[in-house]
Amino acid sequence: DVLDMEVKPRPSQLHWYELHVQPCVAELLGTALFIFMGCLAVLEDSGGSGRLQPALAHGLALGVTIAVLGDI
Repeated sequence: DVLDMEVKPRPSQLHWYELHVQPCVAELLGTALFIFMGCLAVLEDSGGSGRLQPALAHGLALGVTIAVLGDI
């Protein structure tokens, strides 16, 4: 019977903004954050920290970003 057929909903198509623009903006903001944090860590080098300070700055920036935006 035609009436017994199960109607499956069509998957909704994403808008072009969500497919193309939103990932690019997210990548741009993430890259800008890491470059900014890295440059600040190198500028404020206290002499004896060497490579440790920029590495910790990048790790902290990544940790904060994941904690804040992890649910998105």
